[in-house]
Amino acid sequence: MKKRQFLMAAIALAAASVAQAQDPIKIGLIVPMTGPFASTGRQVENNVKLFQALNGSTVAGRKVEVLLKDDAGVADTTRRLAQEMILKDKVSVLAGFGLTPLAFSTAPIATQSKTPMVVMNAATAVITERSPFIVRSGFTLPQVTAPAAEWATKSGLKRVVTLVADYGPGLDAEKTFVDSFKQGGGEVVETLRVPMANPDFAPFLQRVRDAKPEAVFVFVPSGMGASFMKQFAERGLAQAGIRVIATGDVVDDDLLNDMGEAAVGVISAFHYSAALPSAINKKYVADYAKANRGERPNFHGVGAYDGMQLIYEGLKKTKGEGGQALIDAMKTVSFESPRGKFAIDPKTREVVQEVRLHRVERMNGQLFNVPLSNAANP
Repeated sequence: MKKRQFLMAAIALAAASVAQAQDPIKIGLIVPMTGPFASTGRQVENNVKLFQALNGSTVAGRKVEVLLKDDAGVADTTRRLAQEMILKDKVSVLAGFGLTPLAFSTAPIATQSKTPMVVMNAATAVITERSPFIVRSGFTLPQVTAPAAEWATKSGLKRVVTLVADYGPGLDAEKTFVDSFKQGGGEVVETLRVPMANPDFAPFLQRVRDAKPEAVFVFVPSGMGASFMKQFAERGLAQAGIRVIATGDVVDDDLLNDMGEAAVGVISAFHYSAALPSAINKKYVADYAKANRGERPNFHGVGAYDGMQLIYEGLKKTKGEGGQALIDAMKTVSFESPRGKFAIDPKTREVVQEVRLHRVERMNGQLFNVPLSNAANP
């Protein structure tokens, strides 16, 4: 009887293993598809689709299904969607997170459920510290701000005003720029913080003009960059001799052409530009344009594209297993990306990547963030 029971248990276990192997691996993708940051969600969705179109939807013998949900940029909605996707949809991975508050709201859920959480977009430095199950495929603001401050110092600028969005990433950018610029001998004349809700840059730009700096360092989320550049031009700051130094969010590749001549000459530091001349990036940009009516990918898009490869490579290593095994596997992943070399720091679970300086220039009738080494007027 015991032998028979053991045999039946073994058969049941084998059947369960086969069933699990045949079940799809589900990725819960949560991004803002509506509201002021809808362009972020659109880029993420397009790039996830592009990655699967080019690389297939099967890993380790199992189908990969992506479940897309719109949180409209509202943290309470993000948290609720994450809970539902884990409990009802049985997702193996959570991904996306277009803004820092959205990632923060989900971190405890990832920890409690032991669900890997790939932050493709949100950029506050401390996000990965909120849960041991978070790994980042995007960037952090300190990563892309320090080189901007170093460029300002080496270019001989002495007096700068900082203007940032008043939330986590903005505070990261402000602190990093101020510390680095002062260390290089520069003076930060004033630090300005713009509210995230319905921002009006006019009064802040007037304060910049009144301070008479040589340049203004700017960080705002990509959806706000066009508005900033428009008001910068309208207030006549360029004519007053004030330069713009920024993180690449401000001159987002996806929105850059709509900014017009006001953006030409802006210096930015960033980990990705659609104008990078590498063969892998040229192919990526062409593939994206072909799939999306001639549009170009941006940094949010490449964060999603590489985030999918990070998940796929991790699943290959675990043979489809999720949870802690997948997090441990993703810590060891590295590959060549459209942005350049991509790797994960196993201690911090942060992306390791190169940050470059760019200048906005007009090429073939369009505006691009051209790497300074290739720029006509660095």
